Amino acid sequence: MSQTILIVEDEVAIAQNLCYALATDGFTPVHVSLGQTALDMLQTDQSKIALIVLDVGLPDLNGFEICRRLRQFCQTPVIFLTARGDEIDRIVGLEIGADDYVTKPFSPRELVARVRAILRRQLLPVAAETPIDQVPERFELRADEARIFYYGACLTLTRYEYLLLKTLIERPNFLFSRAQLMDLVWTNAANTMDRTVDTHIKSLRAKLKLINAQDDPIQTHRGMGYSIALA
Repeated sequence: MSQTILIVEDEVAIAQNLCYALATDGFTPVHVSLGQTALDMLQTDQSKIALIVLDVGLPDLNGFEICRRLRQFCQTPVIFLTARGDEIDRIVGLEIGADDYVTKPFSPRELVARVRAILRRQLLPVAAETPIDQVPERFELRADEARIFYYGACLTLTRYEYLLLKTLIERPNFLFSRAQLMDLVWTNAANTMDRTVDTHIKSLRAKLKLINAQDDPIQTHRGMGYSIALA
C-alpha cells in the first residue's frame, strides 16, 4: 500500500516538484499550504500520514511552533524544509523533535531518499512478544534494522536519538565527551552546538523512563560527558 506524505508548503512550485518526485517514487503526496490545516488534519486522523515535510516559513504559523504542537499528540516523523540556514534554526528544529532538516535550494530526489531512510525504521515488523518467563535484557541493538529495544520494548526514536543511543550502547561504560559524541553522531549537521547533546540525552532519558521508571542507564559525568551501563 502506498504511504501518504503530507507536504506543508506555501510555495506552489516547490510543492508541485515534491509531489511529482514523491509520486514517481511510489508515495501518495498530500499538499496543504497552511500549518493550521495540517494540524487539524493530523488531529482528525494522524494514522493516515506516514511522514510530514514541513516548511518553517508558513504564512499562518511558524513551522517550529507547528512541530511543538504536533509533538503533544503525534510522533509522526517530520522533515523540516526551509530557506533559513542559521545555526540556531538547525538546532531548534532538531531539539523540538524533527527527524531531519533540509535547506533550500535542495534536490527533490535527495529529499525522497531521506524520506525513505526515515520510514525504513518506522515500517519494520513488530517483534514477537517476549515469553512471560523470560526476562528481557536491558538493551538490544538491532543495527541492521535501525532499532533499539529496551527491556523488550522497541523505542520510538528520532534519527539523532537513535544514533546517539547506538553510539553509547556499542561502547558500554565508556566515557564519551560531548565533543566526541558531536563528532560521531552529528557528522552531517554542520555547526551544531554542544548543548544539542544534552538536549538529546534528556529526551532519551524521558523515553526510557516511560518503559522503566526505576532505571537510569545513562550516566552523567559532570564536566566530562556521558556513558551507559548495559546491565
